[in-house]
Formats: sequence, structure tokens, C-alpha cells
Amino acid sequence: MLADIVPRGTALYLTAVPTQNTRELVTAAAAVRKAGLEPVAHIAARRLASAGALQELLTRFHGEADMRRLLVIGGDVDAPGAFGDALAVIQKGALRKAGIEEIGIGAYPEGHPRIPAGRLESALDEKIAAATAQGLRVHIISQFSFAPERILTWLKQLRACGIGKPVKIGMAGPTSVPALLRYARRCGVAASLRGLVSGVASGLVGHVGPDLIIETLSAAGNLGDLAPHYFSFGGTLETARYACEAAAGRHGAGRAMARSN
Repeated sequence: MLADIVPRGTALYLTAVPTQNTRELVTAAAAVRKAGLEPVAHIAARRLASAGALQELLTRFHGEADMRRLLVIGGDVDAPGAFGDALAVIQKGALRKAGIEEIGIGAYPEGHPRIPAGRLESALDEKIAAATAQGLRVHIISQFSFAPERILTWLKQLRACGIGKPVKIGMAGPTSVPALLRYARRCGVAASLRGLVSGVASGLVGHVGPDLIIETLSAAGNLGDLAPHYFSFGGTLETARYACEAAAGRHGAGRAMARSN
């Protein structure tokens, strides 16, 4: 069981799966809270049918799972409902009134297949400003990547622009290369996909993990408040075990991340 592996209070992010209904999502969040972990639901703005649907969801999250944090993302659908993007949810969703204290906002070290780079940068600034105006704490969560140098370049640009918010670096937990290739194609992680195909990232053998990314960030020196954000492509329990080992410094990745914070 996950709660037997990770420390009490660990944040567990609940992905916005299109086929999952409100009842299933709230039930999952309540189970996470009951297990002593911190549920953090993904809110996909463009998939919300109405403002009322968002308020109903937030009310149930608060009442049944004591939800205090959200990850607010756009959601890649062609025909949005009541909200055109994540910024609209932050501005108009009355999140603080629903008991939300902190939100995560998405960022893309390798760019976004549907959004120009300039718009990504301005949207990040706008979302941080809107959340701060609402009295919400903010952290940034990056899309997963397998390209350490691309992540490093993006982080340096972020800090150079004066954005000092905590950043959780998206990393795939240990899993097989074929699984990583599937997710890279699905999520449009182009630079990483090229690296995997060429064998630069992993040699295309066995299982691969985020060790190289963490070590690269550590070697770069002070990059502000950083932490890993694991995508459990290789399985939730296996990823949790890896994360705990890393946090305890029982292998190189853990020691590297400890030095980068």
C-alpha cells in the first residue's frame, strides 16, 4: 500500500482522466486523505462544463477530502466548456472560498505543441499574478522531460526572469524505455523523444530513471527552491519506493537533489 511506503502528508496528485467522473475523483481524493496523504487534484480548465460544475467539484473536495491544493492546467481539448484556460479558473473559480490554499501551475521546458513559446512565458506570469492576488500560494510543476540540459536551460531562464516560485521538476519514475517512448509521443515531449530514440538518454536498455536529471541540476549550483515531481509511468508503488530512496540519499540521485535545494 502506498501509505506504507511514503511519509505521512506526502502530496499525491490525482490526474484529470477524461473518463473519470466527479464521484470517482472525489472518492479517490477522500481515500488519499484517509490514508494520511495529501490529495492534490488536477483541474483541467477546458474540460469543465460550467462554472457550477467547478463549484460542485470544489465543494465536494472540501467537504469529503479536505482538499487544500490543486494543480490547475488548461486541458488539451478543442472545444472548451465554461473556462478557456487555467488562468480563467484562477481568476474566476473562487478557489480560496472553496478552501484551496495553494495551487500548482504547469510549465513546459520543451515547449507546448499547441502554444507559442512567447505565450507560454506571458501566461506563466499572468497565472502567478492572478493566484497571488487571490491569496493563493503558488508552485510551478514542469511537464516531464528526459533531457537534462533542456530542463537546466529552462530553469535558468525562469530564474533570470525573476520568477522565484518553488519549482517541481517533472520526471518519469523508473520504468522501461518502451513505456517512456509511448508517453513521450503522447505528451509531445519532442526533445526527450529524440534523445531516447537516438539512445543518448539511456542507451535504450533496461529500466531508466531520473538520476541524470537530478545530478545535472545539482551540478549547476543554486537554482532556487526545487523538488522532484514524479510521474509514475512504471507503477505508483515502484516510483514511490524510488522517491523515498532518493530522498534518503541512498543513491546518487538523492544526494544530488539534496545539494540542489
